[in-house]
Amino acid sequence: MTALVCVLAAFALVGCGSGSSGVGAAHAPGALERPTKVTLILDFTPNAVHAGIYRALAAGYYRREKIDLQVIQPTSTQETLKLIDAGKAQFGLADGSDVAGLIDDGGDAQAVMALVQRPLGGLIGLANEHLGSPAALQGKSVGITGVPSDTAVLDTEVRHAGGDPAKVHVVTIGFNGAQALQAGRIAAFTGFIPDDGVQLQVSGRPITAFALDRNGGPSYPGLVAFTTRKLTAAEPLLVRDFVAATVRGYEDTLRDPARSLNDLLRLNPSLSRRLTAASLAVYLPLFADRSIGRSSSGGGGGGGGGGVPFGTLQSANIAAMLRWMLQNHLIHAAISAERYGTNSFLPAP
Repeated sequence: MTALVCVLAAFALVGCGSGSSGVGAAHAPGALERPTKVTLILDFTPNAVHAGIYRALAAGYYRREKIDLQVIQPTSTQETLKLIDAGKAQFGLADGSDVAGLIDDGGDAQAVMALVQRPLGGLIGLANEHLGSPAALQGKSVGITGVPSDTAVLDTEVRHAGGDPAKVHVVTIGFNGAQALQAGRIAAFTGFIPDDGVQLQVSGRPITAFALDRNGGPSYPGLVAFTTRKLTAAEPLLVRDFVAATVRGYEDTLRDPARSLNDLLRLNPSLSRRLTAASLAVYLPLFADRSIGRSSSGGGGGGGGGGVPFGTLQSANIAAMLRWMLQNHLIHAAISAERYGTNSFLPAP
C-alpha cells in the first residue's frame, strides 16, 4: 500500500448510496447537514494552476459549505484516476484527456468543472534553435515522456505545419525534457508550457513554444475537476458545494491574482515566489478563456464565442477533444460530451 493510499484510508467516501444514474439534479435547495470530510487529489505537486483552490482554502469558502477539505498530492496520474474511480477519494484533478481515457477504460469518472480552458501541453524548444514551426523539427531529436498522448501532440503539430512526423527522431526521456533540452541532447520536447516553459524562461533560457490548440490540435480543458457518477447521484449537494467553493476561489484569483499568489505561497512555503508568480501570469488567461461573465449562460456548456462563467465545460471543445483522441487511438470508442462531463453543479449565473 502506497503512502497516498494510506492517507486516503483515513477519509472514507461519504454517503455512497446507490442513487440513480442521473446527474442533473444538482441545484436542489438545501445544504450539507453537517461538516463533511472531503478529499481532493491534485494532478501534481501544488503550483500556480492550483491558486484558486488555495485561495478558497485560505478564505474559508470550503468551510462555509461545511466541507473539511483535505488536499492530497498524487503519486502518479494513473493512481489518482484509479483512486477516484474506486471511491477512495471524492474529487480529483486531471488533464481533460486523462479523464476521457479513464472513461474509455470503463471507469465511472465524470468531469464536473473546468479549471483551465485550453490544453497546457505543446512542443517547447530553446529560442536559439530558431524553430519557425513544428515542421522545422524534421531531422531533429524531440523528447517525449513516453505517455501515448505525447506522440499524438508531436504528430498533430508537425503534420499541421506541413511536415512529416516520420522524419522526426523521437527520444523517450521521461519527465526530464527541460534538462535534456538545456544539455543539447534534443531540439524540443513535449511539455507543459505554463510550467516547463516558464521554468526555462525564468532560469534565463528563452523558449519557442508551440501550443497544441494553436498548431492543429483541439481546444479543450487542460485541467478538470472530476468525480464519479455514483457520487453525483448519491451526494449532489456535496458536489454542488465543492464546485461552488472552488469557483469562488478562482474568481477571486482572476480579480486579485496577487492575493491568491500570497495564499498559495503561504500554504506551500517551499514554492519559489518568482517562478510561481511567472507561471500564474501565464495561467490567468487560461482560467478566464477571454472573459468571465456571471451573466453568461453556462449551464448548458455551449461552445461559446464570448466569455463563459468560470468552470464551464464547453461541449464543442469537449467533442473536439474526444474526436482528436479517437483519431489518434488514445481512446477506443466514441464518448459523448454529455457522458464526459456536466455543468449541472456550477453556480447559477
